[in-house]
Amino acid sequence: MPKRRSIVACLSALLMLASVASAQKKAQPTTGGVKGKVRVDSSTTPEGVRVTLRRGEEVVAHAETDRKGEFEIAGVAPGAYSLRFQKAGLQTAELKPYEIRAGKVGSLGERVFLPVDEGSIAFLKGAVFTAEGRSVGGARVELLLFKPDGTLKKIDGRVSNESGEFSFRLLPQPARYRVTAKGDGVEAAKDVQIEGAMVYRVALSLKPTQ
Repeated sequence: MPKRRSIVACLSALLMLASVASAQKKAQPTTGGVKGKVRVDSSTTPEGVRVTLRRGEEVVAHAETDRKGEFEIAGVAPGAYSLRFQKAGLQTAELKPYEIRAGKVGSLGERVFLPVDEGSIAFLKGAVFTAEGRSVGGARVELLLFKPDGTLKKIDGRVSNESGEFSFRLLPQPARYRVTAKGDGVEAAKDVQIEGAMVYRVALSLKPTQ
């Protein structure tokens, strides 16, 4: 009888160990992810970059960067993937292969940088002149955006060069801007409508302020 009880006790212990091992195995993480921070050209913002995770041609997951340029994709099966980064007006970047490991959200840090795509940018170029038509160097030039409610928001500024010239780079989305120039007791302003990716030119003739 004692021998039988011993066998039963051994069997119970083995079953308990098998159950614990099975539970531990099930508790092990089976997915991973990736995160990072995307840097962009100073003429635009890092928010809204679309990050696409692909396995071959199949889109597995995607995310968009926040206002700091940060993103995270999680809950992805381990394996080799490619990461594509896209935003209008910027060059597309791709990382491959990128290995995702179970139980880990890998970090890209700040290794992704998207420069301006010159072929999809609107250039606003101009020059500042006196009322007599002479070039004005050193004039303070500001670029303001008309918001939907009709108010103006300053988005950039320049100082005209020795030839009175200045240049702004803009995303090609339709928008209305105002360009102003100021000197010592003189100023000028003109509105410009941007419709797409091309070069827009403006001449500002300074006049005495009232």
